[in-house]
Amino acid sequence: MWNTIFDKAIGQIIREGTLEVTMPDGQKRRYGDGTGERVHIRLKDPDLPRRIVLSPDLGVGEAYMNGQLEVENDDLRAFLTVAIRNSSHRHKLWWQQIVNEVRRTLRRVQQWNPASRARKNVAHHYDLSGELYDLFLDADKQYSCGYFPRPDMTLEEAQEAKKAHIANKLLIEPGMRVLDIGCGWGGMGLTLARDYGAKVLGVTLSEEQHKIACARAKAEGLEDRIEFRLTDYRNVTGTFDRIVSVGMFEHVGAPHYREYFRHVYDKLAPDGVALIHTIGRCGPPGATSPWIAKYIFPGGYIPAMSEMMAAVEKEDLTATDVEVWRIHYAETLKHWHERFAANIDRAREIYDERFCRMWRYYLIACELTFRYSPQVVFQVQLSHDKQAVPLTRDYLYPSGKAAAPAGKANSDKKPVAHAAE
Repeated sequence: MWNTIFDKAIGQIIREGTLEVTMPDGQKRRYGDGTGERVHIRLKDPDLPRRIVLSPDLGVGEAYMNGQLEVENDDLRAFLTVAIRNSSHRHKLWWQQIVNEVRRTLRRVQQWNPASRARKNVAHHYDLSGELYDLFLDADKQYSCGYFPRPDMTLEEAQEAKKAHIANKLLIEPGMRVLDIGCGWGGMGLTLARDYGAKVLGVTLSEEQHKIACARAKAEGLEDRIEFRLTDYRNVTGTFDRIVSVGMFEHVGAPHYREYFRHVYDKLAPDGVALIHTIGRCGPPGATSPWIAKYIFPGGYIPAMSEMMAAVEKEDLTATDVEVWRIHYAETLKHWHERFAANIDRAREIYDERFCRMWRYYLIACELTFRYSPQVVFQVQLSHDKQAVPLTRDYLYPSGKAAAPAGKANSDKKPVAHAAE
């Protein structure tokens, strides 16, 4: 029965390209319009058709991790390209619409992230071996979307460009107090302290990230300008001239959006500026992929702009600039996967083959989601006063074109005018 349901379901989803499937009983099926590169997969577990029909994301992801779904020549990118391009442009099957509606209904429970639960969720992903991240990140350990004003940029250049763009949006001046919510391994905060003369407080819930960030500050002799705390942002007191948060809002959870922006409101000086950088969805509110929620980011959720901005409005903050980055994260993830694949033998030594298959699936699936699905990056600039930033966006592009990253601006500029990337 489930083989028949699987056959009909996949036939409705895969309309473009060519997907060949060898079923667990040896029978072969072909789907799509016969165009493009032929992709062949083999299902090795008799229960797999049922699991994929009931939860495609979870069923396919787990099956690949466990070796129950084999891709010919292990060309995972080709398989996921066919799967994601088709699923992104087709209506969900009727039972999938019901399942997704149930998941949306339950998300307030699943995304309830008080400090204790948030700390546990963070540890699941960010307290993995520090060496793992060294295998695919840039030297500054930027684990968020890079910025590619030129397509030929290296990963390092794109991450420097990202930080410079954010610094310009923050209008940083020497001596300003900056709160970095979700500081990661410290790269953004260290840049603002070292290159722009800011006084930075960075907070994280990851013990591994906190340890490395503190060591980096000490090694660079910046301990008088930057402090990293192992604490929840909700525990921070005082006000700041600038607030920055890069890649952390995805972990807040929809039930906490007003609480988050209430803290931004309370902690931001009357003439201050905040910059929130987050993955976002172009469509209406939805639910997190069950595979991502189980194996990669428990408690995480990608916000729609409508629900994010509704919370901003209710907390009486003013949006002074909203920018949407479209394919930049796809390019970032492509770089990450290439580096991870080049170092996969070491990753196997740290973990095992199943982990490596999971991580490759994560990086490639996310890249292709940014490339073919309505998933982007939002940068939202906020203030109490709509005159806290210049009247036009010319200050971001002083020369009328992409300029040098942080620390490489023209020497006749003051620190606040470090050129945008």
